Amino acid sequence: METGDTGKKVLEIDIEREMRHSYIDYSMSVIVSRALPDIRDGLKPVQRRILVAMKDLNLTHDKPFRKSAKITGDTNGNYHPHGTPAIYEAMVRMGQEFSLRYPIINGQGNFGSVDGDAPAAERYTEARLMELAEEVLADLDKDTVDFVANYDETRKEPTVLPSKVPNLLINGATGIAVGMATNIPPHNLGEIAEALTGLIEEPDMPDEGLLRIVRGPDFPTGGVIYGRDGIRSCYLRGRGHMTLRARATIETDAKTDRECIVITEIPFQVNKAAMLEKMASLVRDGKIQGIYDIRDESDREGLRVVVELKRDAQTRVVLNQLYKHTQMQTTFGANMLALVDNQPRTLSLRSMLLLFLDHRREVITRRTRFELAEAEKRAHIVEGLRIALGHIDEVIALIKKSADREDARKGLMERFSLSEIQANAILEMRLQRLTGLERDKLEQEYLELIKLIARLKEILENPRLVDNLIVEELEDLKERFGDERRTEIATGETQQFEVEDLIAEEDMVVTISHAGYVKRLPVATYRSQRRGGRGVAGTARRDEDFIEHLFVASTHNYLLVLTNLGRCHWLKVHEIPLAGRTAKGKAIVNLINKRREERVTAVVPVRSFDERHFLVMATRNGTIKKTSLSAYSNPRRGGIAAITLDEGDELIGAVVTDGTAEIVLAKRQGKAIRFNERVVRPMGRTAHGVIGVTLEEDDSVVEMVALKEARAILVVTENGYGKRSRLEDYRVTGRGGKGVITVRNTKRNGPTVSVKGVREDDEVMIITKNGLVIRTQVKGISMMGRDTQGVKLINLAPGDKVVSVGRVITSAGEKEEVGEQVVGEKLDAGEGHEGLDPGAPGLGAGEGADAEGPEIESGSGREILPGGEKTGERDPGEEASGEHEPDDEEEKLH
Repeated sequence: METGDTGKKVLEIDIEREMRHSYIDYSMSVIVSRALPDIRDGLKPVQRRILVAMKDLNLTHDKPFRKSAKITGDTNGNYHPHGTPAIYEAMVRMGQEFSLRYPIINGQGNFGSVDGDAPAAERYTEARLMELAEEVLADLDKDTVDFVANYDETRKEPTVLPSKVPNLLINGATGIAVGMATNIPPHNLGEIAEALTGLIEEPDMPDEGLLRIVRGPDFPTGGVIYGRDGIRSCYLRGRGHMTLRARATIETDAKTDRECIVITEIPFQVNKAAMLEKMASLVRDGKIQGIYDIRDESDREGLRVVVELKRDAQTRVVLNQLYKHTQMQTTFGANMLALVDNQPRTLSLRSMLLLFLDHRREVITRRTRFELAEAEKRAHIVEGLRIALGHIDEVIALIKKSADREDARKGLMERFSLSEIQANAILEMRLQRLTGLERDKLEQEYLELIKLIARLKEILENPRLVDNLIVEELEDLKERFGDERRTEIATGETQQFEVEDLIAEEDMVVTISHAGYVKRLPVATYRSQRRGGRGVAGTARRDEDFIEHLFVASTHNYLLVLTNLGRCHWLKVHEIPLAGRTAKGKAIVNLINKRREERVTAVVPVRSFDERHFLVMATRNGTIKKTSLSAYSNPRRGGIAAITLDEGDELIGAVVTDGTAEIVLAKRQGKAIRFNERVVRPMGRTAHGVIGVTLEEDDSVVEMVALKEARAILVVTENGYGKRSRLEDYRVTGRGGKGVITVRNTKRNGPTVSVKGVREDDEVMIITKNGLVIRTQVKGISMMGRDTQGVKLINLAPGDKVVSVGRVITSAGEKEEVGEQVVGEKLDAGEGHEGLDPGAPGLGAGEGADAEGPEIESGSGREILPGGEKTGERDPGEEASGEHEPDDEEEKLH
C-alpha cells in the first residue's frame, strides 16, 4: 500500500484473483437471479415477479383484461428493473399454449404462433391470470414464504411462491446460465399429482413404481416419444435424450386419389414454418423424391400439414426420409437442473417430487400457524365482547362516566380484567351488536373459533394431517385442471434409421458380366415376350465381355457374393449402382475387395442371418456342402473362406435353404440328380464338402437348384432350346449317383446351360453371350419328357449362345423356391429368407404398378431394351484401391 501526493490510498490487488472472484460473483448472479428455476415453484425470478405484479393489480381470471404494457411497466418499476422488452417476452411465453403444457397467463391478442411469428407489441395486447396461476399464488398473504426488499427497498417481494401446483414438472423449464443449462420437459398434471400422492402414501415406493405412474414427458404440441431408455435415464439420473416424432397418418385424397401424409402434431419447440421450408428445399434439391405438393391447412381447430405424394411414391420411405432430414423428428436432451436452497442441482424425478412435497409441507405448516394466530387473536377479542355483553348495563355506565377514551379503556380493563385489545374492541363495538340476533351470532362465532383453533393445533402436532391436506389439494387440482395425455410413448420402436428405411423397397434385376461389371435396374424395365422372340440389348459390353450372372433381389436384401475360389464377400443391393439399360455398370472390384484372380460365380440375396437356415454350395467337380447361414455374418474386408476346394475345382453355385429342400445338380452332358438336402450334414465354414454327383469323363456340374414348391423342371441349352419336364419324372435318389437324363444333348441344341424349378405362372429371363435378353412365360414352353431335345426359346445370331437363365415370379402371395435367384416378391421366412415382410409397400415400380407384382405386358414380338449411359467406371482389370489379402479385422453385420 502506498500514499500518493493527494493523500489517497492505493491498494495492490492480484488481477487473477480479482477476475476469478468477479467472474464467480457474476456467474452466481446469473444462475440464481436469472436463468434457473426454483425447485419449489418452478419459476425464474422474472416470471415470479410478473405474477406478483399481476396479483397486485388484482388481475384474477374472472376480472377484465389489462394492457400488457401496464403489467410490464408495473413489474419493471416495482420488482424487475431490467426493461420491459425482457419482461414482455417472459410474460408472452407463459401465455403460449404451444410453449407451456398448462399456461398460467391468459393472453388476449397476438401472443405469437408455432410458426415463429413474433407477438404484437405490448401496447396492443392484454392479459390476466389463468385460474391455475391463482393456485400458484394462493396463500401468499398468510406468511407462507419469506419476503425480501425489492431492488430499491421500497416494497417487499417473495423469494418464492407458495404454489399448490407442481409447476416445474408440469410446465418444465429451459434456461442457459454460466457453465450450466437446464432443460426440464413438461408432464401431465394428472400423472404428477398421482405420483406425489403415491409418495405420500408409500414413501419408499420403488423407482419402477414411479415410472409406471409417470409414463413420460407430455409436451404441449403432442407428438410421439420413441423408446423408453431416454425417459428412464432422465428420471433416474436427471439426464437423458428422447427421440420425438411428429404424429403423421397416411390418408388418400378423395379428389386426386393420391396418398397423403397428414401431420397433425409436431415435436416440442419446432418452428412449423421453418420445418415446411426445409421440406420444400429438400424436394427442390432432389434429396427427397416422391412429393407432389405440400400444404399447410392449419387453422383455429388445430395443426394440419398435408404432404401430397406422387402416384408412384413409396409412402413409408418418403415418411422416413422426412423424419430423417427434417424436424419432424428431433431429440430432446433433458437436463433436470434446478435451484435447491439457491444452489444448482441435477435432480432425479423422485428428488423433484420429494422436494416439492417438502415445500408444500413447509407452506401448509406456516399457513396453519398464521391461521392459528389469527384465530386465537379473534377468539381473544370475541371473549372480551362476550364479557361486555354479559355486563352491558355496567359497561355503558362506566363509559358514560369516563372523561375520555383513554379513561374508559383503563376503566374497562380494571373492572373486567380485560386486555387492551379487548377493551378497544368493546369501545369500537356498534350498538347493533346489542340485539339478540347479533348476540347469538357472536356466540356461534366463538364456538366455531374454538373448534378451528383445536383443528389447527391438531394439524401442527400431527404431520400426517399435513400430508392429508396436500393429498386433498392435489386431488382438487387434478379434478379441476387435469386432462388426457397429448404425447404418446411408443415402446419397442427403433430410434435410429437404418439406410434401408430411407430407400424404397423394390425388386431389382442385378446383372454381373464375365469381365466383372455389375449394375441394377427395376424389374419393370423389362417387358414380357412370347417364346421365340428375338430379344434386344440388355447391356453395353466390350467385344470380349458377356453377361454371366442375372438374378433379381429386393433393394433391402444383403448379397453374399461367392467367387470361383470359394470365397464369400458381403454387399447390399442398394449399394449397387442403378444404371441404364445399355450401361455396362460398375466394376465389381469397386464394390468388394475381391482378389485379382477371383471371378464371381454365385450371388445369393439374404435378408438376415440365423442358425435355422443354411448356405448350400456346389462345385464344378460335383462336390456339395451345407453350412449354417450364421457362419457368414462376419465377412472380412477381403472376403472369407466359404468352402475349401480341390485343385482345379471351382464353386459354380450357392443357394439358401431351410434344411428341408430337395437339391438338383445338373450336368453339362444332359444328366441331373435329385436328392433331399437332409442327406448332406451341416459342416463348418472352411470344410471341403461331400460328393453330390458322380461325373463322367469331360463332364461337369453346370447348375444347382433347390426345389420347394416347383411343379416342373425347366432345362435350357446353349443353342437356345428348352423344355419343361414333370417333377415326378426325376426320382429322388441318394447323393453321389450319376443321375438321370434330363435333356437329349445333340449338335442341334447344344450342351445344358441351366436347369430351373418352375411353376405354370412363372416367367424366365434368358440372356446370351452377346448381351441379348428375352423374358418369356413358362406356360408358353412345351412340357416334354426327359429324353427329348426341347423347342427353340430364342433365335440366336451366328456365334451367339445362351449363358444364363433367371426365373421371375409375377403373382403376389406365391412362395418362391428356396434359394432361387428370382424377383423377391416378399420372401417367406420358412423358405430361407428370414424376416421379409409380405405386407410392406414398394413392390410396384413406376406409376400404375400393380401391388401384386411388376406390371407385365405380354404378347408376340414384344421386345425388351434395358438402356442407359455408360458409367465411366475403370476397367476391373486395372489396379483397384483396396485389392489386397483379407485382414483379420471382422466387421459385424447389423
